[in-house]
Amino acid sequence: MEIRMLRYFLAVAREENMTRAAEQLHVTQPTLSKTLKALEDELGEKLFTRHSFSIRLTEEGVLLRNRAEDLVGMADKIAQEFVTLDDIKGGDIYLGLAESYQIRLLARAIREFRTQYPALRYHITSGDTEQVTEKLDKGLLDFAVLVEEPDRARYEALIFPRTDIWGLVFPADNPLAEKKAITVDDLIDLPLFCSEQSWKNDLPRWCGDRMQELRLEGSFRLSYNGSLFAMEGLGYLLTFERLIDTSPDSGLVFRPLTPTLENKLYLVWKKYQTLSPIAERFLKHLQTSFTS
Repeated sequence: MEIRMLRYFLAVAREENMTRAAEQLHVTQPTLSKTLKALEDELGEKLFTRHSFSIRLTEEGVLLRNRAEDLVGMADKIAQEFVTLDDIKGGDIYLGLAESYQIRLLARAIREFRTQYPALRYHITSGDTEQVTEKLDKGLLDFAVLVEEPDRARYEALIFPRTDIWGLVFPADNPLAEKKAITVDDLIDLPLFCSEQSWKNDLPRWCGDRMQELRLEGSFRLSYNGSLFAMEGLGYLLTFERLIDTSPDSGLVFRPLTPTLENKLYLVWKKYQTLSPIAERFLKHLQTSFTS
């Protein structure tokens, strides 16, 4: 199985049309059809179902698409690393990021770093711990930013210089807005929004045995989406401070939890991983930036 065949397959899967995919790949339609037939023969499975005006993936095709995206992504990353080995002005860095206001510190460090390496190109993926560490483990990322203590047996880590404070986001006209801070008692019987990861790992650190008294109305991986539901009065969003616009004109307010619940933020990379030259330089820049 060749990477070229997987690129052809992904183009057809994305376009759901043989003609458009062939045009995008700059190949003839017979060449594309022959390549896909050879791929199906090699795997011994039918990858597409053909309809009058479209092509759809079979279950086997969906499985191959997921694997092919990783393989093609890894091939591109390896090729780019070798192209830029001798590039003293830049290269490519791949990062997977959790949500935190401290990501601004990372953005600032990238801006500073580009003054020295103007040809730097950075690629950002956002997600929770499960999503970004999966890509990190597959070698698709150089670094991941996590909001929970990393597995030190698997990862090296650099701690961000600040912390993220937990609180509740809800409409400004809610009676709870009169309070300076939110207690566990305030949350009883409220429909709450939170990420599944934080509901399992962070909130129990704060309320202990009383966790069973809280009700999760819905889970969101992105706090912004949760804030829209909170704005409509469907629930109350548990999230970090500074992630959501709670300015006077926003219609929302943020109140911190009491006692204080906070998280550290970690930049992690795989143990014993050989970083590309530009990623190695960027890590040294971050280490200096975070400790200065």
